[in-house]
Amino acid sequence: MISVQKNNFSINEELSKLKIKYNNIGAISNFIGIVRDKSKQSNLVSMTLEHYPGMAEKMLTEIENQALSRWNLIGSTIIHRYGELFPGDQIVLVITASEHRKDAVESCHFIIDWLKTKGPFWKYEKTNRAGFWVEAKETDKKEELKWKT
Repeated sequence: MISVQKNNFSINEELSKLKIKYNNIGAISNFIGIVRDKSKQSNLVSMTLEHYPGMAEKMLTEIENQALSRWNLIGSTIIHRYGELFPGDQIVLVITASEHRKDAVESCHFIIDWLKTKGPFWKYEKTNRAGFWVEAKETDKKEELKWKT
């Protein structure tokens, strides 16, 4: 399940949906991204995430399909928020479900790494001093490389 949404999400609700939909789950792995209260520059006031509707969903579907083709997954959920978010707010949720833990854990790690580098989202951070667009990090690019086949 893919969703790009402005509203917050509940991990408990999303986990329940997966468990109700699929009856052979033996392992679930998840990741929740949270807005930090610090920026490179100073204290973060807010982070605004922008995206291209349609393009974002298409790319998230491609990332999910890559995970489904590489690991034996029963189901998955990817939710990415947009709009103005504040320190402590949830940004992204990735849940992967499989019969065994290795597939769930590795696929969840893969999805979040690829979301960081391939997801068509742009971040604008507003601090108590200034505002600026966030550039891609070299460390994120290196994490993506380990999944290249």
